[in-house]
Amino acid sequence: MLSIRTVFAAAFLAAVQTGCTQGDRAGAAPISTTNPITMIQVRFLDEKGVPGPLTNTAKVVQSDPQWRKQLTAEQYAIARAKGTEPAFCGAFFDLHKPGVYQCVCCGLPLFTSEAKYDSGTGWPSFFQPVARENVVTQLDRDGQRMEILCARCDAHLGHVFEDGPPPTGLRFCLNSASLVFVENKNLKDATSR
Repeated sequence: MLSIRTVFAAAFLAAVQTGCTQGDRAGAAPISTTNPITMIQVRFLDEKGVPGPLTNTAKVVQSDPQWRKQLTAEQYAIARAKGTEPAFCGAFFDLHKPGVYQCVCCGLPLFTSEAKYDSGTGWPSFFQPVARENVVTQLDRDGQRMEILCARCDAHLGHVFEDGPPPTGLRFCLNSASLVFVENKNLKDATSR
């Protein structure tokens, strides 16, 4: 049963809007030319890790064979086929470095080390994304949990729960295989406190 807080958090995080320019796509997957281009607004980070203004960018859409070619078998099984990696096995659950966690499929910045904490669950956990526009939540296919998706390419990232620390009270529980870590010494590693 979903609480009002979960539904509100999902609505708050699903702030995807339309736009008219492409914006920054460095390291991102190519945009499909066979489907109509859908524009969204997201926030990119500056060199200090600070979210910038809303930027219009194209939704990244690829065919299943294109995703399989771009990703490893594990990345595909988790990010595209909505799998889950085993607890305490992912590359980032115990990472203690300052930096940014980006989408493995399209390179969109999603979370930073400053919002990371040790939840004891065995998965990388964060209390908030870099910007609410960069992630989307929806009811999972099991009907019990809120799934987290990348706003730009719909990659499955993990799930959000209501047992996180202040200030949000949320736990964004992610799969390492859905992420790429980019070290940034301008940020802090909150897990080393």
